[in-house]
Amino acid sequence: MKVRFAPINVPLKRRIQTVAVLQWIFSFLLLGQFCCGLFVLLILSNFWFLGVLYLLWLYLDWGTPCAGGRRSQWVKNWTVWNYFREYFPIQLIKTSDLDPKHNYLLGFHPHGVLVAGAFGNFCTGPSFKNLFPGLTPYLHIMPIWFGCPFFREYVMSAGMVSASKESVSYVLNNAGGGHASVIVIGGAEESLNAHPGSLTLNILKRKGFIKMALKHGAHLVPVFSFGENELFKQVANPRGSRLRTVQDKLQKIMGFALPLFHARGIFQYSFGLIPFRQPIHTVVGSPILVKKNPNPTNEEVEQLHALYLQELRKLFEEHKGKYGIPEHKTLIFE
Repeated sequence: MKVRFAPINVPLKRRIQTVAVLQWIFSFLLLGQFCCGLFVLLILSNFWFLGVLYLLWLYLDWGTPCAGGRRSQWVKNWTVWNYFREYFPIQLIKTSDLDPKHNYLLGFHPHGVLVAGAFGNFCTGPSFKNLFPGLTPYLHIMPIWFGCPFFREYVMSAGMVSASKESVSYVLNNAGGGHASVIVIGGAEESLNAHPGSLTLNILKRKGFIKMALKHGAHLVPVFSFGENELFKQVANPRGSRLRTVQDKLQKIMGFALPLFHARGIFQYSFGLIPFRQPIHTVVGSPILVKKNPNPTNEEVEQLHALYLQELRKLFEEHKGKYGIPEHKTLIFE
């Protein structure tokens, strides 16, 4: 394989953008494990009493990720996130007003490998607040991350909360409105389909978010992130292959998927874990009005789910031409 090296005269700003993305990759892939290891070392050191105090704090604070979290505007507005968003770049596009008197459930598609668009748009910077004043976004992630010492504080500070039913209910149950639950509908399983050019969404069997919207009367909003699947390449893993079978089994056991992805490096463009510089355009669709129904029937859930799929496809078709998707290509629902 011929290695393509980056030119020597790359502008300093682009170098800083690459470093910003590198720290995001580290945070996403290794920081949780690093924090767990640090905690073990703390317990085994002469400062073990600090570890014990943290365990007490963890016990008292265990329910916070399911009760709106503990966000920090200071962390969300770190300068490093500006460089992170500019690297791709990441842009949030508004197609309709969202009345802050209501609560919303935003379905984010596709998952991609590392959900860069969801993090960049809903956890960092002022874009969402500027486009949708009066609304506070809550990005729901796997509950397992909130069991990692220290790491849980970091992800909560960026506005992330648990993806448990209890957590989603807490966000959507705000009497005064103004809350927006952001759920990556395809989940970890969908990351295994995140190949460049892929438009396959794992959604046909995912109806829990529909039930939550009905029970709380939260308006549904489809969100499609163009470019999300273009950031990395994956080792070929078609359904039925040995690799995909192993990945599916591991995903069911551990709760999260292990896509074998690669892209570019820091000083060369041929291999590494740094994502490609591909623009991400996250388009927020129009709200689907939902009437509160504490005990929806299966038929009502199916009807709203079908309407959601229809609106999601409509959103994609209306915008795909602007972002380089060929006219003949369309979404595939699985």
